[in-house]
Amino acid sequence: MPNLYEPSGKQRIQSIDILRGVIMLIMALDHTRDFFHIVGPTNDPTNMVTTTPILFFTRWITHFCAPNFVFLSGISAYLAGTRRTKNELSAFLIKRGVWLVFVEVVILTFAFSLNPFYNFFILQVLWVIGLSMIILGLLVRAPLSVIAIIGALIFFGHDILDYLQLPKTGFEGNLMKLLFIAKGSVIPLGKTHLIFDLYALIPWTGVMLLGYVFGSLYKSSFAPERRRKVLLYTGIGMLAFFIVLRYFNIYGDPEPWSVQRNSVYTFLSFLNVSKYPPSLMYCLMTIGTGLIVLSLTEHVHNRITAIFIIYGNVPFFYYVLHFYLIRATNVVVFFIQGFGVKQIVNPNSAFLFSPPHFGFNLFGVYLVWLFVIITLYFPCRWFSRYKKTHKQWWLSYL
Repeated sequence: MPNLYEPSGKQRIQSIDILRGVIMLIMALDHTRDFFHIVGPTNDPTNMVTTTPILFFTRWITHFCAPNFVFLSGISAYLAGTRRTKNELSAFLIKRGVWLVFVEVVILTFAFSLNPFYNFFILQVLWVIGLSMIILGLLVRAPLSVIAIIGALIFFGHDILDYLQLPKTGFEGNLMKLLFIAKGSVIPLGKTHLIFDLYALIPWTGVMLLGYVFGSLYKSSFAPERRRKVLLYTGIGMLAFFIVLRYFNIYGDPEPWSVQRNSVYTFLSFLNVSKYPPSLMYCLMTIGTGLIVLSLTEHVHNRITAIFIIYGNVPFFYYVLHFYLIRATNVVVFFIQGFGVKQIVNPNSAFLFSPPHFGFNLFGVYLVWLFVIITLYFPCRWFSRYKKTHKQWWLSYL
């Protein structure tokens, strides 16, 4: 079975769409848990004192989404460049980056908060993808080796900041949060507005740049068998590097693992690497696994992978739509569970329709998640087919 197919006259790579589709589905589980788990807003699922194995892994499995999403965006940027000149690619990446930042700040902030006054703005994965694309757009004229060096220095070196005393307050402190150390950081914008930043720009930019470099493996002149070996061995090497560095707590994560009350929780502690900001350990564990999946799925095509490909074909469309479906379901369940208009605003939460004791246990969260991803299959299938049969310019931005 060939690993390439041709929608809309453009070459798509099956393994990339499979991995991206899996990411999309798993990602929705985390966002469903955020809004529907009865203790979701107040209980950290990776807290070794309060978590359970099933709750921990419900959160942990979703760690693989953001880094591989950003990494695949870098690969896609390289593939977009095979159909454009360097100048055209630069302009495209900068414009698309600006568009993604707009979507994050305006469209997705509203989906999260349902607050028409925008008293706070949420900066998540689309904002770092957008700004990383702008940075990449400024760098694409440089030799690939230069981009690789910059990406590698950021990827492997940014955890050095864990050992430095960085500014924590004032303009400099806020700049450090935006660029390097965001971990649910709150940045005030006057008395009534603020920024809630979860994604630090520079570490994620390193992931994007390395993804762009790995995109060169998908050139038509690159032998498929060699590509699969490079992906497989690199992925295995990254996981091995993760295990060694993590075991000795040498470098690469601000929170070392430690012996817990039993062997199960000690294992959970070992896996409990830092996403905010993305540590080297976190990136090695997640992207290493993603590279192995890319290698092993180039020639896999069956009914299951065909479903993943549907979601992977339209990641941006799915991403925006799934937030609005989750929030619409949230509002419906809010009233079904007997909450009233007076409880729409929770003084202890920035999100509307999230009163204390709202939601379900973890089993209920999984049922809502299944409802969300199954419901979205049909509009995603329609839009995937539409993209394959239409060539309007705006489709490259969706």
